[in-house]
Amino acid sequence: MKMDSKKMVRLLKERLQSPTTTFNHDVKKDTLRIENSETNKGITIEIPGIIAKWENEKEKAIEETVYYVKEALLVMGGEHSLKGQEKNIFPVIRSTSFPIQNQDGVPFLTDEHTAETRIFYALDLGTTYRLLDTAFIEKQGWREEQIKEMARFNVRRLPTTYKQDTVAGNIYYFVNTKDGYDASRILNESWLHEMKEKIEGTMTIAIPHQDVLIISDIRNEAGYDILAQMAMSFFANGLVPITALSFLYENDELEPIFILGQNKKKN
Repeated sequence: MKMDSKKMVRLLKERLQSPTTTFNHDVKKDTLRIENSETNKGITIEIPGIIAKWENEKEKAIEETVYYVKEALLVMGGEHSLKGQEKNIFPVIRSTSFPIQNQDGVPFLTDEHTAETRIFYALDLGTTYRLLDTAFIEKQGWREEQIKEMARFNVRRLPTTYKQDTVAGNIYYFVNTKDGYDASRILNESWLHEMKEKIEGTMTIAIPHQDVLIISDIRNEAGYDILAQMAMSFFANGLVPITALSFLYENDELEPIFILGQNKKKN
């Protein structure tokens, strides 16, 4: 079965249909806006990314998307508090193209990260999380710096287990716990330092989507091409894609790299 945008939109509408759900398919941008008509809050998803994921995972891709949308709509319609939730505040990484304010025009709490990525802050709600905006934080009586400090502390407490693979003499470490904060572990500087000690070649880091982080020990030129292919594959199949570019990790800094054929080029 060949999947196109019209078919995917139709399938998603069938799975998400309810008396309070409205849909708007922007054909030009190839996005689908799903809203709760009672709260006028909703989420916009990019159809090409879901189709790419469907080509590899079929039904699982649709199930995950439906679950993600339902959880997001549930969060938007609920009342939340930061009281007693200090351990459940985390940083999340998003692409710089991700909206920096909510649909009401209120800015999210953010920090600059790299030319490709930006840091947001979230309240973990168990099966999903809520991005924190400045109005919500002020209403709760908290300072923005408090939120940032707690989030950074909490991400350092997360386990950093990984799987290892060797390809063409290069070593790749994959963090894929699927707890929603795999990419966020790029902010755990002490862990990055530990990994740096293991690296014999050039250390690179990739965060193609929210639920994976790849650290690479590049020991020959082929390693860059392999990394580029891995990053692009993960990026295309991620529910929350971030960037297909990878980063050199040198002197505690991240620098985007463009990989062209057998050569690497720094941005």
